Amino acid sequence: MSFSLENLLRDNIKKLVPYSSARDEFKGEASVLLDANENAFGSPLEHHYNRYPDPLQHVLKDKLAKIKGIPAANIFLGNGSDEAIDILFRAFCKPGVDNVILVPPTYGMYEVSANINDVETRKVQLTADYQLDLDGIAGAIDMHTKMIFVCSPNNPTGNSINRQDIETLLVNFEGLVVVDEAYVNYSKQKSFSKELADFPNLVILQTLSKAWGLAALRLGMAFASTEIIAVFNKIKPPYNINQATQDLVLKALDNLEVVNEWIKETVLERERLVEELIQIEQVVSITPSDANFILAKLEEPRELYNFLVNQGIIVRDRSKVELCEGCLRITVGTPAENVKVLAAIKQFYN
Repeated sequence: MSFSLENLLRDNIKKLVPYSSARDEFKGEASVLLDANENAFGSPLEHHYNRYPDPLQHVLKDKLAKIKGIPAANIFLGNGSDEAIDILFRAFCKPGVDNVILVPPTYGMYEVSANINDVETRKVQLTADYQLDLDGIAGAIDMHTKMIFVCSPNNPTGNSINRQDIETLLVNFEGLVVVDEAYVNYSKQKSFSKELADFPNLVILQTLSKAWGLAALRLGMAFASTEIIAVFNKIKPPYNINQATQDLVLKALDNLEVVNEWIKETVLERERLVEELIQIEQVVSITPSDANFILAKLEEPRELYNFLVNQGIIVRDRSKVELCEGCLRITVGTPAENVKVLAAIKQFYN
């Protein structure tokens, strides 16, 4: 396979001259900043929020680079992973012409973003055990196929996708393979981030919303070649990550040990949930999970869902999603929350 980023990029993006902000043009230290029309008197908050943030988040990327073991030059930070997904469509897919391949059941945002950008989605269902149908994907690819999205561990099923199958796509497909690793911290599988040098068409998505517990701050990450990262930076709004988010995330990243403890406890609780649920006669099956949730196929899912809502317990009803018929998706909570949801499920079936 010969991958060419040049062939993949839309012409208007190749020609795009990105907006140049005051903070792009000046690098370094200065005592008098009169270049960006900021309020020189400060802000009503005690912090320096009167100044625009670093458009490329250098300090934050350096810290993430050490934790992730990836050069800072290979990192893009977005307003959630959703911003990175949207940029991929805008950079590589010609509206009304190009297509992407999705492998349902999967994360719903890929399709929403495709529809917003007027890009056709070609769906190749996962197999019965929620793995890639490689022959089906090969058959769906044509000269206008620009990207394949693979979520691993997969949402809503929780299982990891076979590594060899993803590598087969990377080796044989001339477009981008986007591997969404939002739940990789809970998985036995290794991240694909160490393979960036081997696969120029690989884009990895990760997030601080799950294991790091920072969902409200909306910080997503994309890891890719420096050439692809340059495309992201060309398209993104000048100051896409605000200063408050940068400050808070920097502080949070000092707590790696705490986060690792939470991950361990979540995995233990996940196994406990599975063990207890599978003993309930009306629970048909549970998909092996590498994430912080489980997908359980059970009798009367809709009625159980409503019963739980009335008890003040909210899970996700996935029973109408293809290949997830009869299933509820249950996030692993604290030990106390898990005791509560198990008791309520047993009460419903009794």
